[in-house]
Amino acid sequence: MAQPLMPHATASWLVDNTALTFEQITKFCGLHILEVQAIADDMAATKLTGRDPVRAGELTLEEIEKGQADPNYELKMFREPEQATRTKGPRYTPVSKRQDKPDGIAWIIRNHPEVSDGQIGKLIGTTRNTIQAIRDRTHWNIVDIVPKDPVTLGLCTQRELDAVVKKAAKLKGIEAQADGKLEGDRAALIEELRHEREVAARAAEAAAEGVEVVVAPVEHNAETLFKR
Repeated sequence: MAQPLMPHATASWLVDNTALTFEQITKFCGLHILEVQAIADDMAATKLTGRDPVRAGELTLEEIEKGQADPNYELKMFREPEQATRTKGPRYTPVSKRQDKPDGIAWIIRNHPEVSDGQIGKLIGTTRNTIQAIRDRTHWNIVDIVPKDPVTLGLCTQRELDAVVKKAAKLKGIEAQADGKLEGDRAALIEELRHEREVAARAAEAAAEGVEVVVAPVEHNAETLFKR
């Protein structure tokens, strides 16, 4: 069910200006009933300024009257709020992934030299100075930068990367090369997961028989060893 754009502020307005029950407000705003109770008792950590859902076009007075007349009536949203969309500005990257940006930039520079600094900046969400420093190997952390696929790092999607590479290749008048690295990584991951499942099954059997299990790393392509 769609929710108001500002559910807590909307709940505050409904508490102060209507005779709707807490359950009705809870369902309409998508909140827990204890949150609505706290708003009604002024126990919320921050005093909320009410937001009128009628003026916002999310609820009608007729719908509120129906709810006030019948405590079991569930309010229906008149018009869903418009979702905010980004049209300009740099790409936002979660703090936990920002340290991976240099690795992703280095990967694009190495594997797709036809992509311009401006395209890299928009794709990864970084500055031209950072890109140039990695190109010139003058970046302050250049020793620890390891080229890694920005898709696997979660900095962009495969579709976005492919679109940038294709556009850059077209501008340079060259044929874009299909990137099979992702498929290779996927195949390697599947093989590793298959190996782990086999090891887990053997370990379970060995444990039942009182056998100690020694597992060889999958990258060495060695067999699982058992010893009593």
